[in-house]
Amino acid sequence: MSASAKSFLNGQCVSRSSIPVLAPQAFREELVTGSQNGARICEMFALPDGPENKLIIALKAHDDLGRLTLISTRVRNNSEFPSSSEYLPSVQAMERALYEDHGLKPLGHPWLKALRGHPDLSHAPSIPHPFLQAEGVGIHEVAVGPVHAGVIEPGHFRFQCSGETVHTLEIHLGYQHRGAIAAILAADPKFRLAVVESLVGDGAVSHALAYTTIVEGLAGCSVPVRAKMLRTVALEIERISDHVGDFGALCHDVGYLPGGSWCPRLRGDIQNALGVLTGHRFGRGYVVPGGVAVKIDYAAVRELDLILGNFEKEFLQVASVALDVPSVLLRFEGTGTLSTADAKMLGILGPAARASGLDIDARRDLPPPGCSNANIDVAVFPYGDVLSRARIRVEEIKHSIAAARGLLQELPEGPQLAQCTGSTPNSVAVGIIEGPRGATTHIGVTGSDGQLVDYRVVEPSLLNWPGLAFAMRGQQISDFPLCNKSFDLSYAGHDL
Repeated sequence: MSASAKSFLNGQCVSRSSIPVLAPQAFREELVTGSQNGARICEMFALPDGPENKLIIALKAHDDLGRLTLISTRVRNNSEFPSSSEYLPSVQAMERALYEDHGLKPLGHPWLKALRGHPDLSHAPSIPHPFLQAEGVGIHEVAVGPVHAGVIEPGHFRFQCSGETVHTLEIHLGYQHRGAIAAILAADPKFRLAVVESLVGDGAVSHALAYTTIVEGLAGCSVPVRAKMLRTVALEIERISDHVGDFGALCHDVGYLPGGSWCPRLRGDIQNALGVLTGHRFGRGYVVPGGVAVKIDYAAVRELDLILGNFEKEFLQVASVALDVPSVLLRFEGTGTLSTADAKMLGILGPAARASGLDIDARRDLPPPGCSNANIDVAVFPYGDVLSRARIRVEEIKHSIAAARGLLQELPEGPQLAQCTGSTPNSVAVGIIEGPRGATTHIGVTGSDGQLVDYRVVEPSLLNWPGLAFAMRGQQISDFPLCNKSFDLSYAGHDL
């Protein structure tokens, strides 16, 4: 941890003036050496610093210490700064975003292509995206998307193959860019939460929690114990819903129809449970600054417990049978392997990281103050293949059910909403929530009047998409749908 950077907890706010400003070269050295010492770079973003300068700010997470730090460097508008990507590949997308959004060019970046490439991103010159091309006897190229069959989101995948074997996969996104950050800042504060909940369709609860963590930190608001517990129950039910859907899709992709048809029905039960708790099957409108918006009585608690108990019995039976079918194991085991070293280098998050041997989970490492400490067991598998990513979801479903049912049984009486008004001026607040795909990071910056002047969102998919490209190296191209689903990445979360 940098001696000059003041550390703080998830959910706390810090004064903008307390963020150390380093020379550009020292800034890069701090990022690289900090990463070598265990720090994880969560986000890099830029703020105006007078009429002629920009302040590039980096948020670092020290998961082993449960602390966060911010460091910065000052550069001229539309100028260059030394890139860290060659030594720290996990920041390559963040540096590309700085160039695309602010015209700040990362000098020495080895992969300086358009990240989202939308026409309204006019701060930087037009950034081309030339695709990699392999040469040699028998080499051919396969282009997939951006329009796909079914209802999945748009993305382009460019494969360089020799026969059926993939040498490289290059992923080009940006088709889902909606100007989400501008929409958040432009929204009336009363309606801002609705915009945040719409960032990723299957992550409304986790994104709402990240946003309210920031609002509560800026307001100095304490969330009632009952509300903390109910929020955590909602978050874990959302995780269960996403994981069971993914497990069913994996079964479907290898032609195992019992699992592929049973899991969607089970997901419906879990979404109904979220509806019982929150009034909405995707959990929207439930988490609000200061607590939760929907009251729940004893009868509803009993109904929730019954749904979760029945779901657990059925799902574990389905999963146990599926993972014992030879044809399923033949496709899952050893397919799409992402090594621990590569996962760490790329900054992979969430179940994909834990399936590759990385013991990280923001629920344990960076617990948010507005949620209950549910003592979640963290499952880790070392192999990094599709089978590990399937098994990690089964284990996390078991742990989430245990946590949710335990909290419901211990739910105390009392208020579930506290007054949450005011906002600390000239501050930065951070909200990190372990969503279904991993650590979901939100950053809010206030001006002299306490109102938001900048907002940043890092959905785990931004960091995890390169993991899919790495996992496809040396695989048969026919394994791509299976590998893709095993990572369960969000196009909208990347493109914002």
